[in-house]
Amino acid sequence: MAFSAVIEGDELVIRVPMSAKPERSASGKTLVVASTRGNKETDCVVQGKKVVVGVNAYIPVK
Repeated sequence: MAFSAVIEGDELVIRVPMSAKPERSASGKTLVVASTRGNKETDCVVQGKKVVVGVNAYIPVK
């Protein structure tokens, strides 16, 4: 799943496409709505180093 990250002023803006249909996580405890599928390096640079992000948006399964 592709995502983007940009620095806008003093904010890091991360855009992650949402799944058309949430899928169960590997553990089965959640439905994943959007994810970077682990930590990913971005093109954003802070103090001379690239920023790494990891995003998971999910719905708990009860």
